[in-house]
Amino acid sequence: MALEVVAAAGVARSDLVVEVGAGTGRLTAPLARAAGRVVAVELDPHLADGLRSRFAREQRVTVVEADALLVTLPSGPYRVAGNVPFGITTALLRRLLGDPASPCTAADLIVQEGLARKRCALRPCTMLSLSWLPWWRLSIERLIPAGSFEPRPSVDAAVLAARRRAPALLPAELAPAYRALLRRAFDRADSPVRVTARPGRAAWKRLARDRGLPYDARPRQLDVWDWAALFRLIYSSPS
Repeated sequence: MALEVVAAAGVARSDLVVEVGAGTGRLTAPLARAAGRVVAVELDPHLADGLRSRFAREQRVTVVEADALLVTLPSGPYRVAGNVPFGITTALLRRLLGDPASPCTAADLIVQEGLARKRCALRPCTMLSLSWLPWWRLSIERLIPAGSFEPRPSVDAAVLAARRRAPALLPAELAPAYRALLRRAFDRADSPVRVTARPGRAAWKRLARDRGLPYDARPRQLDVWDWAALFRLIYSSPS
């Protein structure tokens, strides 16, 4: 399975890969064969020692004993892979996807299936996913039954793939204003977007008609393309 995950990710010799939760090195080995360099991050001291021993002669692998949520990430282009501890998945995604201008180029993460489906849903969509989607495409690459793991987890898993949009739906520097618009709408998620986002009655009516949205659409009924269009409409309007 590890070979298939790396092959599906399209890891190339030019890539620097930060591996999260390297464990015993099941994913580290095929990553080392495919990538130019692998930084294997593992929090458990015993597992980190095992990784150092296993890859002592592999010059392309650097083992870092650290918390994936705190470890210093590369300043130049890098991609991320790994079997993510389920308890830190959302926090890790926030760290990797939260800054549209970060040098992270891609991520292929083994996560809970339910969480992957939630993050990849286009409509209805959560505010958190919408905060990333103008700059990232999220998809499920494959489903992995719980029986594939040892020890066996209580739930099935999935490979969540994140890829940069080219071009992005919005410039990176507009992320704070775009996310403020999302918060304004989702803080009153039971109210119509036309009320909370305040685009103007006539402007909203045209936008909703053109995009096939209900006049009283709620925030979760808009996909990321709708939100980007609404943001551009509001942002470009005279104050």
